[in-house]
Amino acid sequence: MLNKKSDNGLIMFVNLLGVGIAYGMLGISLWLSTDVPLSTKGFWAMSVMMLTLALVNFVKYRFDERMSEDRIQRIEDAKNEKLLEDYVGEPL
Repeated sequence: MLNKKSDNGLIMFVNLLGVGIAYGMLGISLWLSTDVPLSTKGFWAMSVMMLTLALVNFVKYRFDERMSEDRIQRIEDAKNEKLLEDYVGEPL
């Protein structure tokens, strides 16, 4: 059970690499676009950063909610197991 291999590290690395490439490409496109004023480029950059922050928070809260539900389910399972154990253990 302890030797179970997980690909989460690789998946997270690939996703992080993709986000880095996307930011890099966005930065290059903002830097090289001469038709767009600097103030508009700043607003675009701020909106992308705010969107990223919102998505990270959304994923974090979804993960926290799932962990909380899992914890509650494990507590209820343990309670039910204890009740069954007490019921079966009593003499007739």
